[in-house]
Amino acid sequence: METGSTFQQLGKQQPLEPPGQQPLGCGKCSSTGSDHGKDLRKAAGCSGGSGIGKGPVPLVCSTVCGNPYAGLVSHLRASWLSGKTRPLEYRMTQLEALGRFLDEKKQEILEATDLDMGKPSFEAYFTEVLLCKNELNVTLNNLCHWMKDEHVDKNLVTQLDSAFIRKDPYGVVLIIAPWNYPIHLFLVPLIGAIAAGNCVIIKPSEISKNTERLVSEMLSCYLDNDCFAVVTGGVQETTRLLENKFDYIFFTGSPSVGRIVMTAAAKHLTPVTLELGGKNPCYVSDTCDVTNVARRVLQPGDAGEAHARPARGHRGVFRPQPQESPDFGRIVGDKQFQRVRKLLCSGRVAIGGQTDEAERYIAPTILADVQPSDPAMQEEIFGPILPIVVVANMDEAIDFINARPRPLAIYAFSCDSKVVNQVLERTSSGGFCGNDTLMHVTLTSLPFGGIGNSGLGKYHGKFTFDTFSHHRGCLHRNMGLEALNAPRYPPYTQQKLGLLTATFEVKRRGTCTLL
Repeated sequence: METGSTFQQLGKQQPLEPPGQQPLGCGKCSSTGSDHGKDLRKAAGCSGGSGIGKGPVPLVCSTVCGNPYAGLVSHLRASWLSGKTRPLEYRMTQLEALGRFLDEKKQEILEATDLDMGKPSFEAYFTEVLLCKNELNVTLNNLCHWMKDEHVDKNLVTQLDSAFIRKDPYGVVLIIAPWNYPIHLFLVPLIGAIAAGNCVIIKPSEISKNTERLVSEMLSCYLDNDCFAVVTGGVQETTRLLENKFDYIFFTGSPSVGRIVMTAAAKHLTPVTLELGGKNPCYVSDTCDVTNVARRVLQPGDAGEAHARPARGHRGVFRPQPQESPDFGRIVGDKQFQRVRKLLCSGRVAIGGQTDEAERYIAPTILADVQPSDPAMQEEIFGPILPIVVVANMDEAIDFINARPRPLAIYAFSCDSKVVNQVLERTSSGGFCGNDTLMHVTLTSLPFGGIGNSGLGKYHGKFTFDTFSHHRGCLHRNMGLEALNAPRYPPYTQQKLGLLTATFEVKRRGTCTLL
């Protein structure tokens, strides 16, 4: 997945304090004590009825302290260290506020995604609102259970003690989101980060500028401004932001930028989740319903991934005039339009190929006779272009997939379940979907994430909570019964070693059979 990089202060950009005063929230500077939060919420059109986010909104610190974002990070860290985000009640309150954001700003979300990329309201509601509300409700329904200490097995010596896993928040985390699902791909990780008890800085993509503006201006009306902030900016600002120490970084974007983020995180030994991308191959066997395959493959708005399959006809799948259809989106920006249009030179245009630069329109296009070295096979497309690579059989398709970096997802279509299972068993990918595309993403019970070049880590549902939680191993021992510890202490003897072996040894039960 591709991403843009913009950073800005939470809400509308505020002026710096008068000369002689320093911005609020800097760990090295004094506070002005100004209540910017109330003015900011009024400017953003917030009713203020939620009772959330009272108090001053942190300003970014000036270059007096070396880094323009040091003050913001320091302010959020102070909030986290105060323990404010740890109680269940606080987490539930913030999550419920996100639910109100989705309900009350639903129309604004649909309008912003339409302005950014012509995304049909049907698709925008399903991907940006409904799926996010599903994640939110699953979290609200289960958070009390997820937060509980997880008690574990004990050996003979510790039978009277308490051994458990504590789910601790990491601290101050950074979430960097892309433009293609501009609400979903910041909100779903944010839900898990809040549920786990963290403070969060959110960075939406500037490429989807209308959605970015909506998030930066409106989210402050719903969340606690002492613990959650939205920032925007360019590549230079991104670099400066990543100079700060975060306790966790969650990035969705391209593998090339993912390497930059991971390099920056390594300087502070900061753990990361990298949701990347690449080519997602789709194998279509001879034994399948071609009409159903065409619908399920071509339905996604960004169905421009690599497909290894025997050639079949796709005529009749698209509407006669897709440019006039309200259900067909547009490329998100001029730069992206130019990039995607250049990919039309790959192979031969079998269907489509028409473009309109003024509308950033590219017709649904099928590319035939595509070679693996062609430009359309070297990058994620993020446009309505489907390159087809002809293979002789399933074995050749699997070899084609395995010769390339491991993808975020693999799709396989066949009426023979043995064929689908063969593709699953003989390949490796972040996720897998048989006889459909993208539908595995809708299940909060399944982890979503990449492997190798397509990413590191996973999320969705409880997996998001676990991603943003440090699983802390804890043993709380009894202060008495010291005689039980005597074999541990010198002088060592064979008798003591025998006692220790008997009480600590884990014995194998037998063989395990996979059914």
